[in-house]
Amino acid sequence: MLKTAVSGVTMASMPSMSWPSQNSAIPRKGQIKQSVSRWCYQKIPLDELCAYAAQIGLKGVDLLKPDEYEVPARHGLVCSMGYADGGEIASAMNRVENHANIEEGFRKYIPLAAKAGVPNVITFSGNRAGMSDEEGAKNTIAGLNRVKKIAEDHGVTICLELLNSKVDHKDYMCDHTAWGVQVVRAVNSPRVKLLYDIYHMQIMEGDLVRTIQQNIQWLGHFHTGGVPGRHELDGTQEVQWDGVMRGIAAASFQGYVAHEFVPARDPLSSLRQAVDLCDV
Repeated sequence: MLKTAVSGVTMASMPSMSWPSQNSAIPRKGQIKQSVSRWCYQKIPLDELCAYAAQIGLKGVDLLKPDEYEVPARHGLVCSMGYADGGEIASAMNRVENHANIEEGFRKYIPLAAKAGVPNVITFSGNRAGMSDEEGAKNTIAGLNRVKKIAEDHGVTICLELLNSKVDHKDYMCDHTAWGVQVVRAVNSPRVKLLYDIYHMQIMEGDLVRTIQQNIQWLGHFHTGGVPGRHELDGTQEVQWDGVMRGIAAASFQGYVAHEFVPARDPLSSLRQAVDLCDV
């Protein structure tokens, strides 16, 4: 009883929001399996974020550390993308000297991800730092080839993230879909794909729906974020989010679309609105 009372006080202290009935989740159409990125809601305890996510019809929580992998399951969710020591944004697969550490991390954490039902783990290319894109692609292919069997053996997909190098991650190498597709096609594993971040790729190249549909076999996961500013998915942004979601659904994508925007307003209200918008 005390635990329930404390939980009620905590919920009441969270940002103003009409919580859905705790008896049932909001029904969703199911064409898009939506998730939410944990780091955008750091002030909300993970268990409470998961509880709210489940009630508004989300299916997962993104970007959790290994000791958090199993938390979403308490609320009928999954960790849809996990960290597994796959390198850092600025220093990862495009440098051979990083491959041993990344392999060590994947050998340690991918089995834990599989046990917890985590379908994806993240990795990065790293920055150019004077390296040519050709050399970086060669190195990244070698690094992914080194670890792909770990992923294949455990049924977990390694996702190489596409990020923009124009605004947020200066000098990042995997900054265009064509480069990323070149890499994962060469690796040629069903367990090595791209994390297509819609926010980042709108900044770098646009042409979202056609690019997604032409390359859907190489895409394992999606992130959202309003452009410009990486805030709410609303009328102030240049991406027509429901149209992009229809394009993803039309490509028969079976993975997750995780919201990775930083709320500038009431965070839970903004998340609910984004989920409603993308429920096509």
